[in-house]
Amino acid sequence: MSHKVFQMPFSQIYSLLLQKALKKGRTQEEVNTVIQWLTGYHQDQIHEMLESPIDYEHFFLQAPCLNEKRFLIKGSICGVKLETIEDPIMKNIRYLDKMIDELAQGKSLDKVLRK
Repeated sequence: MSHKVFQMPFSQIYSLLLQKALKKGRTQEEVNTVIQWLTGYHQDQIHEMLESPIDYEHFFLQAPCLNEKRFLIKGSICGVKLETIEDPIMKNIRYLDKMIDELAQGKSLDKVLRK
């Protein structure tokens, strides 16, 4: 089953994630650090993705190295428990959503990154 969010441009999703964090006093650098931690992309690769037409699904499918500790991210996002999401791409999307939410809620970067 393909979700509408899979087809959305990564640049559009990034902009929404960034807005959420900036509104709460966090920085673009912190958002990028979270994305790097989860996906293994380097800063220059994220910038390249923002300039490309890549969709959100392929952003995750092409991720260099999904962090093994991402499974430590627990809780709910949009009323759905992360542990119950079966689609691996959707699960990774929701992990990123959850991490950005935690950042926006004022958690320290170390806690968001499960250090």
